[in-house]
Amino acid sequence: MRVAAIQMTTELGNIKVNLKSAEQLARSAFNDGAELVILPEFFTSAVAFHPKMLDVVRPINGEPTHLLSQLAKKYNGIIGGSFIALRGKESYNTFVLTFPDGSLYFHDKDQPTMWENCYYIGGTDDGVLETKIGNIGAVLCWEFVRSRTAKRMLDRVDIVIGGSCWWSLSEQPLGGTPSELREKSLEMMIETPSKFARMLGVHVIHAAHAGDFISEMPLMPDFQYKSYYVGETQIVDGSGKILARMKREDGEGFIIVDIDLKKKWKPSETIPDRFWIPDMPKELNQAWELLNNHGESYYRETTKPYRKENQI
Repeated sequence: MRVAAIQMTTELGNIKVNLKSAEQLARSAFNDGAELVILPEFFTSAVAFHPKMLDVVRPINGEPTHLLSQLAKKYNGIIGGSFIALRGKESYNTFVLTFPDGSLYFHDKDQPTMWENCYYIGGTDDGVLETKIGNIGAVLCWEFVRSRTAKRMLDRVDIVIGGSCWWSLSEQPLGGTPSELREKSLEMMIETPSKFARMLGVHVIHAAHAGDFISEMPLMPDFQYKSYYVGETQIVDGSGKILARMKREDGEGFIIVDIDLKKKWKPSETIPDRFWIPDMPKELNQAWELLNNHGESYYRETTKPYRKENQI
């Protein structure tokens, strides 16, 4: 199967522009022979702490899913990506995988990361999509760095697909944040797809964002958070070998390779018996806990009332 992973330089919160960009990139990948195309996490909006994010939610059966279904049907291929999706009174970070016959498969990210908690809640499914081409593991961003994700997929999936919207730490001093911590975060992202592949012994297709952004900072109203998404779109085999890669500096585009969907390797790395797969720096773990708690309150007290008031 010829598979492609797309890297986007998404405009924060601009659904119209981002859907058009995603469509153009997907069309290019399909025209290059791709049979399976993966878009990044939050391909409709990216994510940051910003007022624009209050308006990015879309119905699960709305325009983003409709676009994916149209592309799958037109090109007789498979395509997937995630966006903030509304179901009932709650919103989720939902990965949607569409097939040319109209079949749809879904995975809700199990736990939001830091300020993502401001805009959606976690899901409960295990991320294993039982499709006509095999069992597919759907994984989003920091799900890739949690041991429980790998454990629930071990010996159960033929391939892992998904993506991230992994942002770098602010380029401005933030409580004395050292440059070494920014580098450590980037190293984690570079290593993550290969590490995850070695734990499961299957191919990993990881799509990503690579653009710059400016946002606000939770609990610091006067701080302007200037940063970028770290990229690292990768296709990796089950031994951890990177078959194709785009760095952040490569900007927007896609990578494409031919793989044997059914080929598996013996897992060559042990899943750690702890919450995080990597050795998470204590500063990031502290930020995780603080911003998770803030975001959960923000979602209840700001996001949901805003949607009700604006009939979203």
